[in-house]
Amino acid sequence: MTGPLDGMVVVALEQAVAAPFATRQLADAGARVIKIERVGEGDFARHYDDAMGPGFSSWFLWLNRGKESVELDLKSPHGLAVLGALIERADVVVQNLVPGAMERLGLGLDEMRRRNPRLVTCSVTGYGPDGPYRDRRAYDLLIQSEAGLVSLTGTPDHPAKAGLSVADIAGGMYAYSNVLLALLQRGVRGVGAHVEVSLFDALLEWLGHQVTLTRTLGRLPRRAGARHATIAPYGPFPCADGRDVVLAVQNTREWRALCEAIGMNEVVDDERFDGNDHRVANADALDRLIIERTSAMTSDELVERLETASLAWARVNDLFAVLEHEQLRARGRWADVQAPGGMFQALRPPVDVSGVDVVMGHVPSLGQHTAAVLEWLGMDAQEEAG
Repeated sequence: MTGPLDGMVVVALEQAVAAPFATRQLADAGARVIKIERVGEGDFARHYDDAMGPGFSSWFLWLNRGKESVELDLKSPHGLAVLGALIERADVVVQNLVPGAMERLGLGLDEMRRRNPRLVTCSVTGYGPDGPYRDRRAYDLLIQSEAGLVSLTGTPDHPAKAGLSVADIAGGMYAYSNVLLALLQRGVRGVGAHVEVSLFDALLEWLGHQVTLTRTLGRLPRRAGARHATIAPYGPFPCADGRDVVLAVQNTREWRALCEAIGMNEVVDDERFDGNDHRVANADALDRLIIERTSAMTSDELVERLETASLAWARVNDLFAVLEHEQLRARGRWADVQAPGGMFQALRPPVDVSGVDVVMGHVPSLGQHTAAVLEWLGMDAQEEAG
C-alpha cells in the first residue's frame, strides 16, 4: 500500500512526543521516515512504560509506527557522515533537539540548505529559537503551566493539568501541517523552506478564546471543573444509576426544551436564568435545580428524554467504555499494527481523504534498519551500532 507522500524521504532527529507525532503522520501518508536514534538507548520515550516489553512503551507504539530506526553516534565522524548523506537525499528534516544542537554538529540551517536547496526543514522547540526562554527545558506540563492552561483547568479550588500531552500534540500538529505547506510551496517555487514551531506558541493559539477574553474584557476565565466556564448549563449531571450525563444548552430554544424535558417548567422564565449570562452568573443555583431532577432518573431515562427533545448529550465514559464504543466499532476505526512483540490495535488516523490510502506500518526495533539504510546510501558500517 502506498500513500500520497510515497517517495518522500523524511529524516527525523526526534525524541519524546511533539516531533514524533508530526513525523508519524507523514509516515501514515506514505513517506519514508528514517528515525535517528542514539546508540544503545534510542528515543527515551521507548522506556516510559513496558506496554509491549522493554523499549516498546505505549507512547512509542503510538508515535512511531511506519518508521525506520537507525542508530547513529552523532559525536563520531562516521555518524555525522551518515547524517550528512541522509540530509543530502532527504525531502524533509524534522528535529526537536535542544536549540543550537544542529549548528554544533556543523549542520545548521544554512549548511543543510547549501547541501540540499530543495530541503524542507522543521525545528520543534519549547519556546522558539530566540528570547530569554530559548534554552529552557520544555516538557509538556511545563508548557501547560507557562501558557496559563493549568490556571484555567480544574475546579475553582484546585487547578489541574490537562489529562493528555496537549502542548506536545498542538506543536506536533502545527509541525505536520506546515511541513505539508512547505512541500506545496516547494512544488510551486522549486526551493525548500524552514518551518519553526514553538510548543508555547502552539498552545497559546489553542487558548486563543481565553487570551482574547482576558485582553479585551480584563477578566480571567473561571475554572469550572468539567463544566463550561462561559455557557450554562453545560456539563455532567449525576443520575440515579451512578452514571453522569453531560447536558449542553446553547440558546433560548434549548433552554426551554430542557426545562420541559426534565420537568423544570417553573423556572423557564425565572429572571435568574433569562439568557446565558444570567445562567452563568447563577450557575450554582441552576445546577442544584437540575441535579434534583437528574438524580431521580436513570441515565437511560434521561438520555431518552433529551433525545426526544432534540437536545445534545453525552455519557461520561472511562477509557474501558471508549475501547468498546459502538461508534468506533460501527465505523471500523480500529486497525492491527505490527510491533516486534506482536500485533496490537491502534486507532486509525482521524481524517479520511477519498482516494488516499493510510499506511499504518510496523513499529521498529532500535536500530532495526541501520544496515539497510547504510546500504541504500552506499556506505559501509564502519561503526557497529550498540
